[in-house]
Amino acid sequence: MANTDLMEKIISLCKRRGFVFPGSEIYGGLANSWDYAPLGHLLKQNIKKAWWKFFVQERGDMVPMDTAIIMNPKVWEASGHLQNFSDQLVECKKCHQRFREDLLEEKKCPECDGGLTEPKSFNLMFKTFLGTTDDNSTTAYLRPETAGGMFVNFKNVLNVTRRRLPFGIAQIGKCFRNEITPGNFIFRTREFEIGEFEYFINPKDWEQVFEMWLGEIKRWWKDIMQINMENLVWHEIPDGERAHYSKRTVDIEYKYPFGVKELHGIAYRTDFDMKRHQEVSGQDLTYVDPETGEKYLPHVVEPTFGIDRMLLVSLLEAYNEEDVPAGKEGETEIRVVMKFPKNLAPIQVAVLPLSKKEELSKVAKPLADELRKNFSVEYDETQSIGKRYRRQDEIGTPYCVTVDFDSLEDKKVTVRDRDTMKQERIAIDDLNDYLKNKFSV
Repeated sequence: MANTDLMEKIISLCKRRGFVFPGSEIYGGLANSWDYAPLGHLLKQNIKKAWWKFFVQERGDMVPMDTAIIMNPKVWEASGHLQNFSDQLVECKKCHQRFREDLLEEKKCPECDGGLTEPKSFNLMFKTFLGTTDDNSTTAYLRPETAGGMFVNFKNVLNVTRRRLPFGIAQIGKCFRNEITPGNFIFRTREFEIGEFEYFINPKDWEQVFEMWLGEIKRWWKDIMQINMENLVWHEIPDGERAHYSKRTVDIEYKYPFGVKELHGIAYRTDFDMKRHQEVSGQDLTYVDPETGEKYLPHVVEPTFGIDRMLLVSLLEAYNEEDVPAGKEGETEIRVVMKFPKNLAPIQVAVLPLSKKEELSKVAKPLADELRKNFSVEYDETQSIGKRYRRQDEIGTPYCVTVDFDSLEDKKVTVRDRDTMKQERIAIDDLNDYLKNKFSV
């Protein structure tokens, strides 16, 4: 399958099956705006839940936060966003479309071949106004990252949690960047969600801490997201190309259908942020080691993960087309199946009565309600059982539970495995434990 074909198939499946819808579609849409539909929302929640469990909940050196989207503008002055967070913008003199200069291969408009203006700096932060007037005295910004809120709360967190370094502050939240050229579906949007943490350390330990987090990131992609590790590219950013605050940055890139692009990254930010916030705020942000008495400004290692890009990668990794037997002997058909890791699948169990007969639904509906206490469950009784199996394959449901007429007598159901299509007869009383064991593997 050609790469471009795969992307088109993913986008089509996302709308057809309810993963991602175009934003504001009934009004003609809004460029590069997307809404997470029922299945997309569930998949996104599962990815966030898995990320939180792996990087925060299971560790004793992490604490959570949920900081404000709109902050005092001095936060962005201290961080350098007001001065430096910009792209070089060019405009076509003929059609007046605007483009990022660094993404153009030629010095002419890709839309109409017109000439381009000289590049101008374009700040990527969304500006807004506080209160009832819109003059400069009320100017504020939607946050372009979540890091600022964690830096300015370092001392507060330190005081209430009584933590010792090293420790991290983590959060998942919405961010906003007025990108000049967003695109490639949900890869680059102006409104997006990230999970990141600031890991505060003694500067002498930065190299071993950086390597530790690189190892954890590899474990995340291999064991939790279960992707093909050959699709990842570990790009060490060389001197001169890193952000001005970074002493070491590794971009974790992915082989997308539209090229090798950044998935997420990890940076050693030194003490840049803490020093700047100390200077601008006038507050003492130094840390005193209670055992040695050593006093220093904490340095920071920052892993950042785009939730939307992780979701896109999970869709790309899960998509499979397989030849399977069709109705007539010797014939085959294409089965589209989304092989999500079981714990990330938006629907974990589908309950499918063999037909809409009342005697079957009397068993199947209470069974579905009981399973919902432990699993994400869908109940479906329309169309043939074969077509319903195919639909569940296409949305990635790991297990289908079929209630048939034999179930009325033997009190058993048929459980079908998404990946192997093998079927097993399981007693209804044992079904909960059977499925729990499947999802714990």
